Amino acid sequence: MKATDLDRAARSELRTLSKENADTVARHLVAAARVIEDDPAEALRHASAAARRAGRVAVVRESVAIAAYATGDFALALRELRTFRRISGSDDQIALMVDSERGVGRPDRALETGRAVDRSALPVEAQVGLAIAMSGARLDLGDARAALDELERAPLDLQVVHLWSPSLFEAFATVHEELGDEAEVVRWRTRVANAERVLAEVDAEQDAVTVESEPLEDAAEDAAESER
Repeated sequence: MKATDLDRAARSELRTLSKENADTVARHLVAAARVIEDDPAEALRHASAAARRAGRVAVVRESVAIAAYATGDFALALRELRTFRRISGSDDQIALMVDSERGVGRPDRALETGRAVDRSALPVEAQVGLAIAMSGARLDLGDARAALDELERAPLDLQVVHLWSPSLFEAFATVHEELGDEAEVVRWRTRVANAERVLAEVDAEQDAVTVESEPLEDAAEDAAESER
């Protein structure tokens, strides 16, 4: 595992450190990213080790927050996300903040946190993540109709599959399940399956795929019709 495995943008944030320290921190960040799906606790250990050496670097605190969230330590995730936000001035992790507020049992506070940012100023992926998190907070409060309204604020194009498409489609299915609309549940779950299939068939480095021969909309319509 090499320090140079860290992506260039993150590596540039470590320039204020000595070369030796920057290389050590970078290796910890790379290790955290590599194991987070299979062993989030180990990822948190690596991210925390990086923070002990570079606690004032935004990407380091972001890494701790993501790992803490993955372990289910939402209180720690919130603290680290606030620090990341203060250092970086970025709202890109607002969805994780909203979801962490949900995780500590504060859906009302989660909604306040999400409403405090300008969604249009966020990157598209962050807009989608925020819509999903806000929808979840609405469901926590028992308001499925408002949860659907939150999801419908997300940018959506059924002719393009993004890495985040399956998560967004699954969120729609979950809300429609709460609303008791089985046809829509089938429609969105079919889109989840189709999106996952499309993503599995392309280069892992691609973050968007245009669907031409078999649009997700058509496949989902067929599946919904067959259920009627």
